[in-house]
Amino acid sequence: MTHLDERSTIQAAMRAAFPKAEERVARFYHMQEYHLGWRAESLAPSSSDPGKLLRPRLCLLACRAAGGEPHRALPLAAGIQLIHDFSLIHDDIEDNSETRRGRRTVWAIWGLPQGINTGDGMFVVAHLALHRLSEQGVPADVTLEILRRFDQTILRICEGQFLDLSYEGDLSISEADYLAMISRKTAALIAASSGLGALVGGASAATAQALFDFGLHLGLAFQIEDDVLGVWGDPTVTGKPFAADLYRRKLSLPVISGLRNAARREELARLYTQDNPDDDAVRAMLAILDEAGARGYAEGIAAHHHTQALAALDSVTDGNREALAQLRSIAEGLVGRKS
Repeated sequence: MTHLDERSTIQAAMRAAFPKAEERVARFYHMQEYHLGWRAESLAPSSSDPGKLLRPRLCLLACRAAGGEPHRALPLAAGIQLIHDFSLIHDDIEDNSETRRGRRTVWAIWGLPQGINTGDGMFVVAHLALHRLSEQGVPADVTLEILRRFDQTILRICEGQFLDLSYEGDLSISEADYLAMISRKTAALIAASSGLGALVGGASAATAQALFDFGLHLGLAFQIEDDVLGVWGDPTVTGKPFAADLYRRKLSLPVISGLRNAARREELARLYTQDNPDDDAVRAMLAILDEAGARGYAEGIAAHHHTQALAALDSVTDGNREALAQLRSIAEGLVGRKS
């Protein structure tokens, strides 16, 4: 299956999870489909870039790596992507973000109440997707275990969002605090993608745990790479403004490192408490972070978790070698990425 075919197959499984709706509530589902890129702002059918689809791709490959048929994991892959998108709808509301992937967000178009309800609806559609596992021949006890772990993962994501919101403006948070937050908000779902995919594929307990560990460390590395791009990424490649996270005063790992270790950490703290920092303030922040070696430090932590992810993958000795090689290729492609 080519990468393009894989993306089309994943999106078809996502579409299959949506119920047939009568006309008076069709718009409710169309708003969800707008967020997924399947409709324009007018709610007419359209198409836009759905993003990397990293999580469902990991799910299908992990199923195959465990010796299973990837098509059996398609409902799980669909549910994982839908739950990720549910979280983004609510994140946009909580972060007051009016754009995502170059388009207006759901709440910015239709208001906060409809935005909340649209996210709630996608939360349920994600669960409906998982209930289709039985149609693919997944045993009932395995389906029930996956549903349990899926809900545990969602709760972890909500914990991560709680910590993220709680840490806003708190310059005293430690690196350990930050890693605890991203292990929930970002890494938990990536870990579930590979670990639960392995369970659908019939993995042994050891293989399933190894693929959970692979996803966890990959998720940590992925988020820390995002932190680096949020400060030093090239706008022509990332599609985001230069040093966007500094303008937003986001407490990412490079900034936390700078606040602890920079020679001019008091100045950095003062600049970070300013409302709406201007270009001069952001340039000063960048200079302090560069002097402190914050970029290299963050990249080193990302590299450590990348190494841990590959070590977990290498511990799988009873899997499909081609699928394991593809998982490795995805992992290696995420380190040092430009967007």
